[in-house]
Amino acid sequence: MEPYAADLPVFFYATLFNRYPQVRELFPPDMDVQHDRLLRALLMIVELVDDPENLVRFCSHLGRDHRKFGTLSAHYDAVGECLLATLAHFAGAAWTPEIAAAWTRAYTTVAEVMDGAAMADAALRPATWEARIVDHRLHGQDLAEITVRTTQPYPFTGGQYVSMETPWSPKVWRYYSPANAPRQDGTITFHVRAVTGGRISNALVRRAEVGDQLRLGAPQGDMVLDPASPRDVVCVAGGTGLAPIRALIEQAALDGVRRQVDVFLGARTAQELFGLDDLLRLSKRYRWLTVRAAVADEDVRDGAGQLTSILAQAGPWQRHDAYLSGPAPMIVSAGRVLLRGGIPLHRIHHDPFVSLEDPTS
Repeated sequence: MEPYAADLPVFFYATLFNRYPQVRELFPPDMDVQHDRLLRALLMIVELVDDPENLVRFCSHLGRDHRKFGTLSAHYDAVGECLLATLAHFAGAAWTPEIAAAWTRAYTTVAEVMDGAAMADAALRPATWEARIVDHRLHGQDLAEITVRTTQPYPFTGGQYVSMETPWSPKVWRYYSPANAPRQDGTITFHVRAVTGGRISNALVRRAEVGDQLRLGAPQGDMVLDPASPRDVVCVAGGTGLAPIRALIEQAALDGVRRQVDVFLGARTAQELFGLDDLLRLSKRYRWLTVRAAVADEDVRDGAGQLTSILAQAGPWQRHDAYLSGPAPMIVSAGRVLLRGGIPLHRIHHDPFVSLEDPTS
């Protein structure tokens, strides 16, 4: 299927909308991002097909997250029919009866897990939350610190991420991580960097104002601290990936965790080290917190050079739990350093769409 990666999602959605035109209204006009997400989800399912525990966890997240789109149980049969037709179309002679049966079983499992997770979630909480911007602060030209307050209590744990819909692009959702643990006043702060060509990020940074209404999907992600774990913690963050790491630190303080937490913050330039001063203030308040910064092209504070080199030199980390957040290449590089240093894969927490499968490269 690999040579057809760009064409597969296009064919799938064309088939779906042709056979079931009533589902088209669930999707945004521009389908480019949706194409990418479909392909990534399929690749993740293939990767996890022999790992039932993590496959169920991943698909449960997908099912709960799909509630915000208005997905119904009946939609799963339609999607399955069109997905199998798409795979058969591109696989050609490789689509044997055995392969067809295997994919049918796999999709049936995925659909059942997603639908079951969605129904269980619907009994506990709404699909979306209305949120109003109560503070909007620019840090330079491309970075905004945006604080919102939801109309209903929004239960989340520091380290999780949130999908967000804006009024400027209806039905288009982007994921952002709160930069704080739950607060008594119910506010949530996000760090948003405007990226080239990014409609949502640019609108949030340059158009959003206090009073604007947003919509949040349910919190997701397993990158949360286990209060029962006796192990110390090592965190690696890059860019706006600092947000969930900062939330983890606040969550540790709220939970009364007193394990040692070592944070490594990386950036290309010193100007991109947004949040470092705030972290250093936290490290003075909490003796169990240590913060190091690394800049790729210049010295800063007590760190220098490439982040992964500093991380490797500061070990050993084999007795730690690890949390990684930031650009995918940084997550992979840091993850492989930690794997080579002796931390088992299941104790390295990171974005679910990033793979650390080859620890030797």
